[in-house]
Amino acid sequence: MSEPRPPLKVLLDEGAPRLAGDPFQRRGHQVIHHSEVCEGGASDEVVAAISIHNAAILIAIDNDMKRLVRRFGNPNNTGKFHPLNLISIGCDEVLAAKRVEYAMSFIEHEWDICRQKKARRLWIDIRPHSLISHR
Repeated sequence: MSEPRPPLKVLLDEGAPRLAGDPFQRRGHQVIHHSEVCEGGASDEVVAAISIHNAAILIAIDNDMKRLVRRFGNPNNTGKFHPLNLISIGCDEVLAAKRVEYAMSFIEHEWDICRQKKARRLWIDIRPHSLISHR
């Protein structure tokens, strides 16, 4: 029998729909809302740093965070945003919560893989018709 999985902690970016956190809560994971840890309109760099500081997976709906991860997080770069874990939702707000719900077992599986080595990070794109993990 495998040992129980520790709960995930996610931070919903300011633009991410609040309902996208519901599937995490239903499965016993912790959800932090943007307004609980930062001011409205905080820069992407500040939000990313707060996510890293809180050991939380950032959930974002815009492409800005993906650009930040690409720019600062490639494996050959020791930049300060390298440890950022990201779930990028690339669909409208109406579909976002349902797509996250459908992706929960995938997200948990990918998180288990990331936890095996400190150098790994989680980066998942949730799109209307696909799930992509960047390993």
